[in-house]
Amino acid sequence: MTLANILVVKLGGGEGLDLAASCDDLAQIAQQRPLVVVHGVSAIMNQMCQDLGVEVQTLTSPSGHSSRYTNPEVRDIFVRASELANERVVSALRQRGVNAVGLVSENVVVNGSRKKAIRAVVKGRVRVVRDDYSGSIDGVTSNPLTDLIENGQVPVLPPMATSDDGLLNVDGDRASAAVAGALNAEELLILSNVRGLYSNFPDETSFVSEVPRTKLDTALDWAEGRMKRKVLGAQEALDGGVNRVIIGDGRVTSPATQALAGEGTTFLS
Repeated sequence: MTLANILVVKLGGGEGLDLAASCDDLAQIAQQRPLVVVHGVSAIMNQMCQDLGVEVQTLTSPSGHSSRYTNPEVRDIFVRASELANERVVSALRQRGVNAVGLVSENVVVNGSRKKAIRAVVKGRVRVVRDDYSGSIDGVTSNPLTDLIENGQVPVLPPMATSDDGLLNVDGDRASAAVAGALNAEELLILSNVRGLYSNFPDETSFVSEVPRTKLDTALDWAEGRMKRKVLGAQEALDGGVNRVIIGDGRVTSPATQALAGEGTTFLS
């Protein structure tokens, strides 16, 4: 298969996304164009932490961005959760005739850096955190991805980066944006457990169907909670040369097809 018209799809890892419906749809799309899948792990990881009696904690930066506190114990759980989530997505796609290949742990292609001192609010107090193994994304080693695509295969990636400090927990939406940019993808589709962006969430009348590049700052102001990361991912993908980014609803029938047809929020370059 050629490297033209690549579609990168981020499958949200939270509760609510219909993995079976998403994979049914992606199996059809994979017959028509090159496909790369990035998946989340949050729901599986929350369950694993609960089963192990490990408290789920959040770090909130002074600017208001939040992320999971990934200390060494939680990082080990994150790696296991990523491997399990990756196996589930790869298996679901293979059952539908897709030649899917998981790129996890020793095969990670996203490169990152660990922030070794983070000022954050933890349990209501501001402190410097030095043992967090989340990180920022520096780039993507694209050759393994292009080799798989040209061989007619579908790479499946977790929100994981490799670094000098070992494996890191990175934001999946922004990882998918980095992958899309590195591959010169035509489109990035972010499927989640929401319909898309709202200017006044959750007021349905405030749903935003289209965001031109000139309105990205306004869209960031509208975005709340995890949606802010998705809009940042959209911005980074467009900056990386992706032509169109869509945030769509992963809870519906044929979620990717519906979103690509205009049912979600479309960000235009």
